[in-house]
Amino acid sequence: MGKFVLKRLLALIPTILIIVFVVYFIMDLTPSDPGHLILGQMASDEAVAAKNAELGYNDPFIVRYVRYIWALCHGDLGTSWMTGKSVFESVMARFPVTITLAAGSVVLGVVFGILLGVLAAVKQYTFWDIAGTTLAMILASFPAFWIGMMLIIVFSLKLGWLPSYGTGSISHYILPWITTAGGFVASQLRMTRTSLLESIRMDYVRTARAKGQKESIVIFRHALRNALMPVITIVGMNFGTMLGGTVTIETVFTLNGVGTLLLTSIRSKDVPVVVGCIVILAVCYTLVMLVVDILYGFIDPQIKARYLKR
Repeated sequence: MGKFVLKRLLALIPTILIIVFVVYFIMDLTPSDPGHLILGQMASDEAVAAKNAELGYNDPFIVRYVRYIWALCHGDLGTSWMTGKSVFESVMARFPVTITLAAGSVVLGVVFGILLGVLAAVKQYTFWDIAGTTLAMILASFPAFWIGMMLIIVFSLKLGWLPSYGTGSISHYILPWITTAGGFVASQLRMTRTSLLESIRMDYVRTARAKGQKESIVIFRHALRNALMPVITIVGMNFGTMLGGTVTIETVFTLNGVGTLLLTSIRSKDVPVVVGCIVILAVCYTLVMLVVDILYGFIDPQIKARYLKR
């Protein structure tokens, strides 16, 4: 297991190198420079040229790339051109909001998605199955920003039960959680239903029933455990994606998360912040998927045996 984790962590190095190269290359094509961003558009050409030379912006692209990678190896993500603050500190100041939004949405998606998926699979072709699949299609069809605005109109403006913006307390996250979890519930429900239906038809499930096991034990201990493999993959991918910041939801509910910071930095051509955000998010996504792979070993003994051999 330790060797497997080490290999995955080492694989993160070329991933980061490629990501930084691509982002740096794309941002280098944009018509902007740090001199104008820092000093303003009214600054003289001499002052702008001096500032660009000071920051090494006039160096060839490959030189700037290697310099950034060298600084990254020493834990330095650079300094924002717009604010002059550390990129790492700027991202970490926004990260708790994104983590809270992503974690709450994942919990809601897992709980309701798996429960409704199990119910739809166990009660196949009944009212519960039709209702569950219909709900999944509805949640997957409506855009998240529309659901968010409807929730704001009903629960904030009409009823006055929940705040519509800000991050002052847990109540501020309830509507964003529900909005973000909508599409997540839909994907979890469909995946759980499909995977569980395949497991229910397996020989070991029929054997467990033939031995007189209770139906609840057959479903949750035997069938569902093996059906969770693709479900966990979807959970990890969705959680990793949400860590990238659900920009739409953050915009609708005025949440100052990483997604909003990244979008603002792209618009302002603040290259150090853009690259720093993507590097941190790429590391987080890789770590989340590593945790998913490790969880496979606890669910499937065969995978755990392969881990132990590595």
